[in-house]
Amino acid sequence: MALDRLFRRRRTRGGGREVPELWVRCPRCDAQVYKRDLEQNLWVCPECGYHHRVPVETYVAVLADPDSFEPTTGKVRPTDPLGFVDTEPYPERLARYQQKTGRPDAIYGGRATIGGVPSVLLVMDYAFAGGSMGSVVGEEIARGAELAAAENRALVIVTASGGARMQEGALSLMQMAKTTMALDLVFAKRLPYLAVLTDPTTGGVTASFATLADVILAEPGALIGFAGPRVIKQTIRQDLPEGFQRSEFLKKQGLVDEVVDRRRLRETVVRFLRLLYPGEVDAA
Repeated sequence: MALDRLFRRRRTRGGGREVPELWVRCPRCDAQVYKRDLEQNLWVCPECGYHHRVPVETYVAVLADPDSFEPTTGKVRPTDPLGFVDTEPYPERLARYQQKTGRPDAIYGGRATIGGVPSVLLVMDYAFAGGSMGSVVGEEIARGAELAAAENRALVIVTASGGARMQEGALSLMQMAKTTMALDLVFAKRLPYLAVLTDPTTGGVTASFATLADVILAEPGALIGFAGPRVIKQTIRQDLPEGFQRSEFLKKQGLVDEVVDRRRLRETVVRFLRLLYPGEVDAA
């Protein structure tokens, strides 16, 4: 019997409880990896290095110094200004994602120290509507930039987004300008801004704050771009290079400064923050 069948989640005949899934199949190399080992390896496949998507709390735990993280997001909640209905009303869709993730929208963040550097850390949540950027995401990023500038903190944003929040129409597109303008407050004080691009980072997020950082890091194999490859090919009517929207290719073209394995992410972010932060840094 194949391992995936042997350890597949199933219900017991007696109490109806679910048996936890013990093995995870890597989508790249097809290896069966023991789930606990994968968790301890920060969800990086030990066989091929494939980076699985992880919850936002994982990035907070990886980057923030122990016991230093203080949440500041979650006070702004999305509304339905357009009365949008597609396959379901927008408020019902929001309620479903809110119940699934336990947060009002696709971003989580707050104050922290990272390697002793006072920082504002924001992480986008792909599990919430594909990390789409609506009014709340734009507002929280703008507020995070304002907080960083007001308290002389570095700004670190971990991105994951499928694009604009279509249910909010033009209001969603306005967040590109809003977040870009908010970053001017950070730049005016010569405070460092680091972006960590994870899979995927696309659409308006890529076209605004994600690619304006002093240092742009990306996880291996991350999809990064504005439009999809099919749309680009139809527009320019040319064949595109293999993997032209992956982080490794973009590093060669100069858009990404460094492709960083998740297991080295903290040490890399700390190194850049300590080099760029203009104030005093606590020993850590």
